[in-house]
Amino acid sequence: MMQILSHSWYMTLRHLRNTSRMPFVIFMNLIQPIIWLVLFSSLFSNIIDIPGFNTDSYITFLAPGIIIMSTFMAGGYAGMSIIGDHTRGVLNRFLISPVKRSSMILGPLAQNAVTMIIQALIMILLSLALGASFAGGFGGILMLIAFGVLVGVAFGALSMALALLVRNEQGLMSAVSFVSLPLMFLSGLFMPLDLVPDWIHTVALFNPVSWAGEAACEVIGSHPDWSLILSHFGYLLSFLIFAVWLATLAFRKYQKSV
Repeated sequence: MMQILSHSWYMTLRHLRNTSRMPFVIFMNLIQPIIWLVLFSSLFSNIIDIPGFNTDSYITFLAPGIIIMSTFMAGGYAGMSIIGDHTRGVLNRFLISPVKRSSMILGPLAQNAVTMIIQALIMILLSLALGASFAGGFGGILMLIAFGVLVGVAFGALSMALALLVRNEQGLMSAVSFVSLPLMFLSGLFMPLDLVPDWIHTVALFNPVSWAGEAACEVIGSHPDWSLILSHFGYLLSFLIFAVWLATLAFRKYQKSV
């Protein structure tokens, strides 16, 4: 176990060094969430007048959803680093090194978690500047970030698994584009699930993005529903473990093919 932790730490530092050389990548990943936050909060500001919309500020409702969206999107493209390493032959060189195979998965995921925390903090500051309020205080904000990282890292592991199978940037980007929008709109990120059609509500029950969005809204509220928060945390943790297991299987398949 200590060896896995040590090797994972090395792999994390390696990927963090790459990120430190290109910090603009973090801000590039934020462009779309920032546009959505600014645009949607203005465009749909009067939506709070709909009966059953239990908030007096759409930006306060929207902000946690957009923060979850930013970490989810960041996780979706996590496999790009694996494809880059494969293309340059770096991945194959690691295979003949003593580095633990599981560390090659856990290291990049830990690096992704760090960048997601930075992105979430930037989005929280921007949301506050636009008028959002977080009644849950500092503790609620920390839990909001934790839920964002959980769902982001889980989809990061799935992205890495797919990258190891397709080994092609265009293929990975097409797959991420294909699933990301449906997952976001079939969730409660932009509209309370009580106000959407029944079939969307049913689909959202099985949508990890919706689990994170609902929990995020609760933790920043003044009267959080802890039973919902704990159940959704359990769902997301199980989903993360499943995603990492799939990434490990994909890595073994990759190893046998080279």
